[in-house]
Amino acid sequence: MSRTGSGHPFLASAIASEAELDALYGHPVPAAVTKELGFISQDYRRFIEQSPFVLLATAGPEGLDCSPRGELGGVVRVHDERTLLLPDRRGNNRVDSLRNIVRDPRVGMLFLVPGVGETLRLNGAASLSTDAALCRSFAGPQGDKVPTCVIVVDVQAVYIQCPKALTRSQLWDPAHFVERDRLPSVGQMIQAIAEGTVCP
Repeated sequence: MSRTGSGHPFLASAIASEAELDALYGHPVPAAVTKELGFISQDYRRFIEQSPFVLLATAGPEGLDCSPRGELGGVVRVHDERTLLLPDRRGNNRVDSLRNIVRDPRVGMLFLVPGVGETLRLNGAASLSTDAALCRSFAGPQGDKVPTCVIVVDVQAVYIQCPKALTRSQLWDPAHFVERDRLPSVGQMIQAIAEGTVCP
């Protein structure tokens, strides 16, 4: 249940309009606007092709979803300057992203390249293709990783994002990597939920 209503104490001074937002932040710097393209330029293509990891955001009647997708050697294929192809690899069959896409084609994508501070943002409209030849083209070197479908993204806006967020988080600095045993394992978290021992 959403807690963004007027009853939340933090929202007594909530921003309620674009005019209020503009009054606080003013106009974007010129470069933030000029860097946005309606197609994939050669420079942006090089960035996408080096990215083994992308966050895929979708929207549906039940709300929003953001799903990680990754593959060594490039997570998506640039078909042309206005089309991206993303194979749907085997997972847990929740298909939240796919379920959203068939009902609302709007998608947002955030590409990361290990060790690089900048990220690449892309917005578009997606469709799901089960074309046999297309799916087989993503089978991999052993021919045993044929995706059930391929997400075809019609590119509408693409732009580079400055490195401030990754710089502040020091995401790629090994000195700040977190030891895995400092967090509960997936198995432990699922077990707690199954046993009803979770709490807010």
